[in-house]
Amino acid sequence: MIWFAGMLLAVSVLAGLEVILGNRLVARLEALPPWRDGSPPRVSIVVAARDEERGIEPAVRSMLQQRYPDLELVVVDDRSTDRTGAILDRMAAEDPRLSVVHVTELPSGWLGKNHALHLGAQRASGEWLLFTDADIHLAPDTLSRAVRRVVERRVDHLAAAPTLILPGLLLKAFGVQFMFAFLSFAKPWKAADPKSWFFVGVGAFNLVRRSAYLAVGGHDPIRLRPDDDMKLGKILKRGGFRAEAVDGSGAVSVEWYHSLGEMVRGFEKNMFAGVEYNVAFSVAGGLAQLITLSPLALVGFSDGPARVLFALQIGVALAVFAILGRVMRVTPLVALLYPVVVVLFVYILWRTMLLNLRDGGIQWRGTFYSLRELKANRV
Repeated sequence: MIWFAGMLLAVSVLAGLEVILGNRLVARLEALPPWRDGSPPRVSIVVAARDEERGIEPAVRSMLQQRYPDLELVVVDDRSTDRTGAILDRMAAEDPRLSVVHVTELPSGWLGKNHALHLGAQRASGEWLLFTDADIHLAPDTLSRAVRRVVERRVDHLAAAPTLILPGLLLKAFGVQFMFAFLSFAKPWKAADPKSWFFVGVGAFNLVRRSAYLAVGGHDPIRLRPDDDMKLGKILKRGGFRAEAVDGSGAVSVEWYHSLGEMVRGFEKNMFAGVEYNVAFSVAGGLAQLITLSPLALVGFSDGPARVLFALQIGVALAVFAILGRVMRVTPLVALLYPVVVVLFVYILWRTMLLNLRDGGIQWRGTFYSLRELKANRV
């Protein structure tokens, strides 16, 4: 029991320190200086939108309100069945920097979003392409700060993690757990190291040099990847291009999910893809997370040094959760819910896997994609 308790404590301390110290190496986008002098390179913001009438207008307006002199916005209306297309057409009539592409049919062998982004990039004219989502809000100097960063550091790809706006303490706590999992898995502070195999990509903000994007084939190599944002980062780094991750909190924001049910359903499309459709990895990853909760039960059934070690492990987990909560600008009280959201995370992970296996694929944006064709697009 003592050896088990000591091992869990050591793993928790090392994992927590790696995430906290590693994340401190990531620059904060809102603290970077904006572009000031000279003529900046032209930037095209490329957005895929499907049935986004609820929030498309304020999101697009935040993009058009960028304090950046050479900007165009290409929004691809991907077979929307609501008023998304009409809203975009009205806005395009008001601002010539906005162009709208309407997609009525999806070519075979493509995910709708990936095809829309690929098509939008083809229509764009910028030296830099910012791939983002239809519900993303940008602070006015976001683009200016990002472009200055990539130009000064000669980076080909800049990914920025957004502020996640979530209602209620439970969803906020889940956001912290998701951040911990993302940082532990992706280690974004290592993306800039050309000797490291770690890569990064964020659907909310992937700023890519156009020449690099074309050199790797655009979205074509990842046409059937639900995790296209991360895989775009992978093919760019594999192509020899330089990447960097920044903390976009305060500069980039998104209302991630509006309810627990929406969040659970939202992960159905890409969480299994994130583990490469590997059942063993999914099961093992879930079990590993559940094991980290075992001290909560074992501390009451142990004594002496083992009890002390279990109690210390619980304290470390709470501290790490509270620190990450502060980084994400939510109350440290979310730490009290860390056992609940770890179980919830594992539930979503396993539920997604079982649904994908049962259904033989995923249903996304009105189209069914078989697991066989999804697995074939290995990157």
